Amino acid sequence: MAYYKRIACEKVYLSPICMDDADTFTRWINDPDVNYFLTFYSKTISFEKEKELLDVIAKSGNHFSIVAQETDELLGNCGFFSIDETNRAAEMGIFIGNKEQWGKGYGTCATQLLLKYGFENRNFHNICLKVFSFNERAIACYEKVGFKKQGIRREAIIRGNKKYDEIYMDILADEYWSIYG
Repeated sequence: MAYYKRIACEKVYLSPICMDDADTFTRWINDPDVNYFLTFYSKTISFEKEKELLDVIAKSGNHFSIVAQETDELLGNCGFFSIDETNRAAEMGIFIGNKEQWGKGYGTCATQLLLKYGFENRNFHNICLKVFSFNERAIACYEKVGFKKQGIRREAIIRGNKKYDEIYMDILADEYWSIYG
């Protein structure tokens, strides 16, 4: 696959979405261990549907493949959606689909790069996200890079017969600059 270093750190770089990765993304998002943490947990995504979705996010210019610096291995993707240009606000999402690479700091580095891109290149004022309360690894990552909890939607997520909260977090530009400026 052809990847292009749009923005990089020591562990990963963000590259424009590569349509040749549709098969890999389809495999990941249909893996129960991976999609357990995603909003479309109960859906099966076909290869054709994934290609359509990738095409849309690739054309938006607001989504990236996450690629390992040392090996050029695809790890996942991240990006912005629900962008409000007037108020300079956006929601972000990220996932590491290669579960063999979980817990190695790739998600933290990718999140920091996405924040850098959002605040320094896109000039956002507020970046928010939603995370499920059972995703403790993600919550720790988001807090580590500067996100703050802003609210909770109680028992909004059901997995099996268990109910979980959906946690809303955000980071403001001045908070970003005080950490990374």
